Amino acid sequence: MEKLKALALAAVVGLMLAFSTPAFAETKPVDVNTASVEELVELNGIGPAKAKAIVDHREHNGKFANVEDLRSVSGIGGALLERLRPQVTVGESEEKEAK
Repeated sequence: MEKLKALALAAVVGLMLAFSTPAFAETKPVDVNTASVEELVELNGIGPAKAKAIVDHREHNGKFANVEDLRSVSGIGGALLERLRPQVTVGESEEKEAK
């Protein structure tokens, strides 16, 4: 019986640790209009090349008006955009549109 209790306790502690890691933690969306390459590579689906492409696009074309505008960045298609959508924001301009 003691072994069963110890096993159950270990399972509970393991689950608590697993769900307290940053991967499961609620994080604040990254503003693609202000984020650096280093901040962008932290996003799921964005590596160094795409992060640089986002920053380069922003520097050459101005701020993104909405998250959908990320599709104009080379290498970002519909599937990746949908994966990024909950992870990113474009700051105040998008917030004003939503109101």
